Amino acid sequence: MEEKALQTVEQAKEHFIEKIAENMNTYGISSTVGRVLGIIYMNRKPLTLNELSDATGMSKTRMSQVVREMLDLNIAEKVFEKGVRKDLYDVEQDYYQTFISLFTANWSKVVKKNRMIGKKIRKELLDALEEDSLSPETEEKINDLLEETKKWLDYCQWLDNLIDFLESEDIFKYVPKP
Repeated sequence: MEEKALQTVEQAKEHFIEKIAENMNTYGISSTVGRVLGIIYMNRKPLTLNELSDATGMSKTRMSQVVREMLDLNIAEKVFEKGVRKDLYDVEQDYYQTFISLFTANWSKVVKKNRMIGKKIRKELLDALEEDSLSPETEEKINDLLEETKKWLDYCQWLDNLIDFLESEDIFKYVPKP
């Protein structure tokens, strides 16, 4: 009887791991990263690269790459445990914090890239506006695009503000955790 209950527990854990892996695609993250996140999360304790390799069937080299990606995304951390010589990796146990970390990590990169492109376009348009003997039509087209660039950069600033809002956890004042 207990064996059946333990099998049910393992199946439920596997379902959670699979759903976490599927959800990662929503954030633009590979399901492999999601699967590893789910495995660590469901084990409720830090795991070594060897343990993660065994759990996923992936090579230790590939697992190292996945864990490095997770560290870069701020969804995993290397932890120290007395008496353990190998590196241990743990994940946030709070779904809400994981969401914030994933959202802000991805959008911060996008905003930085888009802001740089917007500033480059703006500079090029301002340089073009300095040309002598522009027709009124060309000048109007440049000014229209300069206005569009301003809107673009304002949007980037709004996204930055949204990221700050999430990272400050002020979001929970307006959309409380249950």
